[in-house]
Amino acid sequence: MPFADLPNARIHYTFSENQNLPALILSNSLGANFSLWDAQTPVFESKFRVLRYDNRGHGASSVPPPPYSVSDLTNDVLSLADLLGIHRFYFCGLSVGGMVGMTLALKSPERLHKLALCSTGAKIGTRESWDSRIEMIRTKGIAEIARATPQRWFTPDFVVRSPEIVAATVRNIESMNPEGYIGGCCAVRDFDAQTTVSQIRVPTLVVSATHDPAAPPAAGQFLAHQIPAARYVELNASHVSNVEDAANFTKTVFAFLTE
Repeated sequence: MPFADLPNARIHYTFSENQNLPALILSNSLGANFSLWDAQTPVFESKFRVLRYDNRGHGASSVPPPPYSVSDLTNDVLSLADLLGIHRFYFCGLSVGGMVGMTLALKSPERLHKLALCSTGAKIGTRESWDSRIEMIRTKGIAEIARATPQRWFTPDFVVRSPEIVAATVRNIESMNPEGYIGGCCAVRDFDAQTTVSQIRVPTLVVSATHDPAAPPAAGQFLAHQIPAARYVELNASHVSNVEDAANFTKTVFAFLTE
């Protein structure tokens, strides 16, 4: 799969071949690579040319020294789109990927057709909680975070039912460069769009998950109430609802993007 040498990072990506379809960019959560969207991609590719990529510091992309900001991640997306000749696109982001989506809608709305914000919030966590996580990585290593991630990403029932997915999640985060994960933590920690999301005018779908401890339904409801004409859907899952409730997530987002 190809790499894009952007101004400030080398980004690993994959782009569907059908050039006659409109582009859809999928943006990952903290700690994930673009395989996060494996369950959605076959359906989405029936109507879109799907672009998936690894955020800087994640997957096979390069690891610039932290801190990172959501503006940095957003500029990476725009630079990648420009390099690939994509002027306008649909965008679906989960967690920090949703923060990138909000920033695109606020700073470059002319680039977007529609926006899906999934398991995300105008602000997630506190500075203290993120600083504590960063300190844990620096003192105890990435393995500690990897072991704790399934409890934040999935419901207890899913953890029992899908041990292979849980194990793959832990392995993926254990394999990360800790500096890349810390950079992503900094981006989420420093993002706050609570006073600006009401300025978004791009057609928007907000997808929350009932059992999400990171971006609870209240965070999604805030977005849906603040963004004019935004739609709100809540799935019976935890943070990574596109994996835990893949069928309903795919159906919901696909219907919104294609209508």
